[in-house]
This record gives sequence, structure tokens and C-alpha cells, in this order.
Amino acid sequence: MSTILTSAPDEHDWRLPGWAAAIAVLAITALAAGVLGGASRALFVLGCGGVGWYAWRQGPAVHLQAALILFSFAPFVRRLVDLSAGYDQLGLMLIGPLFAILAPVLSLPRLIEQRQVPARWIWPLGIVAVCVVYAGLLSLAQADWNNAASGPLKWLAPLLYAAVLMLSADRRELIDAAASAFGIILPITGLYALYQYVDPPDWDRYWMEYAPIISIGQPVPYGVRSFSTMNAPAAYASFTAAGLLLIAFGRRSWPALLLAVPAGLGFLLSMYRTAWISLAIGLLFCLLFSETRRRAGLILVGLAVAVVLAATLTPFGDVVADRLSSLSEGTKDGSAQERLQEFVTLWNLPDSSLFGTGFTITDVGAAGAMPVDGMIIACWLTMGIVVGGFCLAALLWAIGNALASAWSDPSSDAVIVGALALGALIQLPLANITSGENGFLFWTFAALLVPPSATEDAV
Repeated sequence: MSTILTSAPDEHDWRLPGWAAAIAVLAITALAAGVLGGASRALFVLGCGGVGWYAWRQGPAVHLQAALILFSFAPFVRRLVDLSAGYDQLGLMLIGPLFAILAPVLSLPRLIEQRQVPARWIWPLGIVAVCVVYAGLLSLAQADWNNAASGPLKWLAPLLYAAVLMLSADRRELIDAAASAFGIILPITGLYALYQYVDPPDWDRYWMEYAPIISIGQPVPYGVRSFSTMNAPAAYASFTAAGLLLIAFGRRSWPALLLAVPAGLGFLLSMYRTAWISLAIGLLFCLLFSETRRRAGLILVGLAVAVVLAATLTPFGDVVADRLSSLSEGTKDGSAQERLQEFVTLWNLPDSSLFGTGFTITDVGAAGAMPVDGMIIACWLTMGIVVGGFCLAALLWAIGNALASAWSDPSSDAVIVGALALGALIQLPLANITSGENGFLFWTFAALLVPPSATEDAV
């Protein structure tokens, strides 16, 4: 397995690596929760900001590793703090990783002056940013101060971070760094997902009782849809799918894949079919290119065998088998029918949400509340038909750029980015891929579509 220690370019540099600083902030917060109580939340957010600044000084690759660690484990530490200090409905600690990726944004004006990137890669980011500002102004006009601040933060922070990476980072270096980080993260989150499913610990049970997320199952043994150390099954499964794809085509993939076996089982226990399909489609995409065809074929065969063994030989085989069989139901599936009903409900609103409602937090556990699934519904409801349409078009543009990059530059790096983008396209109608941790995942790897030769010094 490739090492995660990519932060020491000089053998005489004794600075604490950025990823280690991220682990330290997580550990200190978890240990101090019982003493500091609710005060540890604000300290954690500040600590994440400090980690972001510190890791960025060591380079984009180190910063990406630190950010991946923070996004993967911050929800877990949040639940530990909640158990000691009481449930925090606002989820203040989840802002911490966003602060960490905002630290490099301070260098964006300088990078824009120094570097040039073809407009077709920059324009999608700019269009989405304008649409997000519009939605934030709608919330502001309604005096909804909390959503006017949190909504743009969750959408814009990942987007601006991607812009910084697009202007400053090397694609191969970032892919190697992310694969190394996931080589450490996935075994841990996978093992925890298995433990959580068999016997959810007290902090998970407590959080499940209060969190307004009805899709995570019941806080009882064998009743949880595993979300591991993250905030929801969808987020955990999406991170795991991306991580498995990255390490599958890494330079030392086989040892890392063997260590990630628990992640594969946890991935199944998330019961999140959208990520299952996303990973499968990404691997099928890799079959189309000579650079990745052989490895993709072997991995697909191995995954098929693993799924069959998991469905037949494990204690949770029946649950996994039932969930897999539901993929053949199509629009007859209950979840699919609920999503189709969302379109009907939104269309039947008095103005069909022509101008949008701005950023809102919908408690899907409340009676009569309409859930918001997928980017089509999210953009339509938040920004209205017109502005939301522009936002969706820009997202499709960014995904199309990544796919086109794979065809024009069929190196393994470009193919991996194309596979991740295609997976995002599959998730787009079914999940929110641009906000918070999902936005970080989508925009970060969408930014990697730029080949090294495409970024030139400004005259």
C-alpha cells in the first residue's frame, strides 16, 4: 500500500505532517468532549481552520489528505461530543472541514493572476457560484439568517476549493495522495461500519434517536443502515465508492484493496444502491480504455464474487440480497416512486417554484414535509426553474468536461477522473452532490480533469 506520508519533501523537515495535524485535532476534541462539553464544538471548528492553513503550507497534496480525514471522521467526533454535551441540531462541528478547505481560498486571487485555465473548465464553476449566491440572497430576503449563511457556505466552499486546486495542483500528485489517504481511511471506516451494524455504540444510538433522517434504520443491532464514521449512509457510501475506485487503479492497488475488504462489506451494509450503481458504472467506464481495461475487468469479477459470497455466507446476507434484488424493480420500487412523487408535488405548487425558495432545511421526519432528493429537485426548489436550470446545465457541463478529457487523454489519471464524473452523473438525479462533504468529493475530483499542460503561466 502506498504511504500516506507525502508531506516530507525534505528529510530534514521535522514539521508535523498536515494529515497528522488533522488526526490530532480530531483526537483532542474527542478526548476533551467530556471536560469542555459544548465549548469543544467551537474549538474544533477553529482547529479545523488552523489545520487547513497549516496543511496548505505543505502543499495541495498534503492538504487534500488532511481534508479527506476531516470529512471522514468529523461526524464521528461530533456524535461523541453530542453524547456528552447534548444533541446539536445545527451540527456546528460539521462546518469544521468546510473551514479547512476554505483556508487555501485566500490564495485564489493570486493564482488567478498567475495562472490561466481554459474557459470551458472555469465557466461551470462560475455559473454554479452565481446560482448559489442567488439562492443565498433569497434566504436573506426572507430574513432566514441561518440558512442564508450555512447554505452558501456548504455549496461554495467545495467549489472554491476546486478552483484553487485547478489552478495550483498536479493531477497525478493529487490522485496518488487521495489514493494513499483512502488506503488508510477505508479499512477503519469499513471495520467501524461492520461494528456499527452488529452492535451500534451509545453515541450512534443517541444520535439516531434525535437526527431527522429516517433512512438510517433503527438504533438496534442489525437494524442500522451503516453510515460508519460519517453523517449518513449516502455520504459514507459515496466516499467509499470514490475511495475504492481510486485505490483500485493506484500504483500499489492490490495490497490496498485487500486491506479495504472491510470497506466493501460496510459499503454493502450502507444499503445505498445509488453508490453501488455509481461504482459499477465507473468500473465499466474503465473497461473502455486500454490503460485501465485489464485491471477493471479483474476488479469487476472480484467484486461480483465478493457480493455473491457476502449475500450467501454472511449473517447479513439476506438483507443484502433483498436490497440487491430491488434493483430490478425499476419504477415499481418504493424509493423510486417517492422520488417521482417529489416532481409531481413540486410541479403542483402554486407557482411551480418559478423563482425558488432559497436555502432551507427540510425536516423529512416531520409529517407532511416533502423530502428533497437529487440535484434536479434541489436546484428547482432552491433556485427556481430558470436559475436552477442554469445550475444543472453547469453541473452537466463540468461532468461532460471530465468525460471528454478521458476520451482526449486516455491516460489512467484522466480515465479515473472520468469514471468519478460518470458516477456523479448517475447520482445527480438521486442525491445532492454539490453540498457539504458530497460537494467536496464532487468538485475536488472534477477539478482534476485539467491535464498538466492545460494550465499556463499568465503573461
